[in-house]
Amino acid sequence: MIVRVAARGDGVTADGRFAALAAPGDRLLADGGVEPGPHHQVPPCRHFPACGGCQLQHLDDESYAGFVRDRIAAALDAQGLVLPDFAPVHLSPPATRRRASLSAQRAGRKVLLGFRQERSHRIEDMRECHILRPELFALVAPLRALLGPMLAEKRAATVKMTLADQGVDLLLEGIAADTLATSEALSDFAQRYHIARLSIDDGMGPQTRWEPVPVTIALGGTPVPLPHDAFLQPTADGEAALTSAVRDAIGDAGIVADLFAGLGTFAAQLTGKIYAAEASRDAVLALKAARPGLFVEHRDLYRRPLTKAELDRFEAVVLDPPRAGAEAQAGELAASSVPRIAYVSCNPASFARDAKLLVAGGYRIARVTPVGQFRWSTHVELAAAFTR
Repeated sequence: MIVRVAARGDGVTADGRFAALAAPGDRLLADGGVEPGPHHQVPPCRHFPACGGCQLQHLDDESYAGFVRDRIAAALDAQGLVLPDFAPVHLSPPATRRRASLSAQRAGRKVLLGFRQERSHRIEDMRECHILRPELFALVAPLRALLGPMLAEKRAATVKMTLADQGVDLLLEGIAADTLATSEALSDFAQRYHIARLSIDDGMGPQTRWEPVPVTIALGGTPVPLPHDAFLQPTADGEAALTSAVRDAIGDAGIVADLFAGLGTFAAQLTGKIYAAEASRDAVLALKAARPGLFVEHRDLYRRPLTKAELDRFEAVVLDPPRAGAEAQAGELAASSVPRIAYVSCNPASFARDAKLLVAGGYRIARVTPVGQFRWSTHVELAAAFTR
């Protein structure tokens, strides 16, 4: 009997045997086959399981939510930490992903466009998708026609799409677009499909070819300028869930530091006196332009984390680091007197490592909110509340 799903998506029996594409409650047969149980659903997409965009479409929502929660609990347990209270798991609905990075390649007269296959460089040619926003998927077929003349044979290109306030922000990497014909094709495409911004990166950085009005992304109702290829929470629904958990964690704190602030996912939506620190210069400039009242510092928190003396001025700290976590900053926080911390993470392992430092410094994990924004994938996010 399959009792859980491992980190990479395989089902696991009570005696430690692994089975691909198995859900909790499935039976592992003697010949290695799987007999579906009550939590095994029919995958909705024809591309599953080949497409690398999803690994867990065979799980129903109950077992998928259990997987998200268990990933976090297992990481905390591995660090020897007492499991805190868990909020109900928040799963973003299908067809809500607002950003995606697709691969493109020409094979003869055919253009392949889609996610790469699981653990492979091969491209799964996308004909349907149950995770992308309809506005993004609607461009897949037109992009095949556009990219054909611009793709070198068997050379892969990358198509990055983000749904901004004005429409789709489209960045094409690795294509040849240096002739009059290709320039006209790009402009015609942008006009016909109401593209908010179309940019090309030939290895020298993004160059905007089309942007009728400045592109923005609304964060808590505040339009923030959107730099090229900027980090953004993958779904608006998930962003709202994380923001709500952060607000609950910091309570009525009036002086707050937002570390690894990015474009201001949280800083732009909090009240009071807000200090924001971010290493990306483009993100810093965007946040300053959107919220002149914030104190925003361009600062690499890996090389120069806020010190105990700097942290002690704040009533709460929010941090949302990249996948590597925030070990150096967590060490300084552990020595500080900050009463409340909201830690947002996209990697349970690095989060648990940093949480151990905070707990050793006198903090308690009051609550963890698991969030599954990358629908049917093994990527897990969370927001944790720490108190002294």
